[in-house]
Order: sequence, then C-alpha cells, then structure tokens
Amino acid sequence: MTSFARYYAEGCGRLTRLVPESLLLLIARLGIAATFFLSGRTKVEGLLTIAPSTYELFRTEYALPFVPPEIAAHAATYSEHLFPILLLLGLFTRPAAAALLGMTLVIEIFVYPDAWPTHLIWAGLLLLLLARGGGDWSIDRWLGLERLGGDSEVQGVNRR
Repeated sequence: MTSFARYYAEGCGRLTRLVPESLLLLIARLGIAATFFLSGRTKVEGLLTIAPSTYELFRTEYALPFVPPEIAAHAATYSEHLFPILLLLGLFTRPAAAALLGMTLVIEIFVYPDAWPTHLIWAGLLLLLLARGGGDWSIDRWLGLERLGGDSEVQGVNRR
C-alpha cells in the first residue's frame, strides 16, 4: 500500500470512529422529517384543518390521475404530519420512511418530474432510513423493535 493510500485509509478510519452511524441516522431523520412536516403545515389552518387552498391545489397543480383530489389532499396532508413525527421520534422508522419514499415517488412521477434533483436527495435520506432503521438513538431501538449492533451486525448477517 502506498503512503498516500495508507494515510487516506487511516483518515477514513478516524472519521468513521468520530462520526457514529447513530448521529448520521438522527440527522437524516430530523432533516427529512422537517422537509415533509413543513410542507404539511402549509396545507392546514390551525392544528389540522385542511385549508381550502389545499383542495384547489390538488384539483389543479397536483392533479393525480388515479385519486380524487379531496382524498389525495387528506392523505398527503395527514401523511406529511404523521410520518415526520414518527421519524422525529424514531418510532416505526422503516415503515414511516417507506411511506414518505412512496409519496416522493408519486410527486416525482405525477406532479413535479423536473424536480428530480430534490427528490433524489429526499429518496437518498429515506432509503438510508429504510435500510438502516432509526439507529441507536431511536424509540425503535429502545423498545427492541430494532437490533443493536449497527453495521457490524448487518455485515455478520450478510456473511451467513
């Protein structure tokens, strides 16, 4: 191994130890949760009363080919509130991430296909949470819904 490669590998190892996976998963959970929750808040008045403008938005700009606008407005608005809260808590992280990933795909395919760079960022965070779960700093872990061990356990399963 060359000097450069050795120093690079050592630096990578230090960085890996310095930034735990649980911190990365927490930041992913908070970041993507904020994105969807804030979007959901623009669709309501008060606590959870869907604004008239939301129905109009789903009739015109967000018009989905297979769901009536009133149902889509309710489903999207409540999903943008419920699933981000679950991600924030790290409770049922994988199902919440899967639901928001599905929503992202619908938005990409039927609503804003030209916004793929933004949707790719969302999908990257959601796929990370889907694959790894909420991490050590999640209610999933505290309740025993997720295994302890992080990457080393995942690698051990892959070797069997």
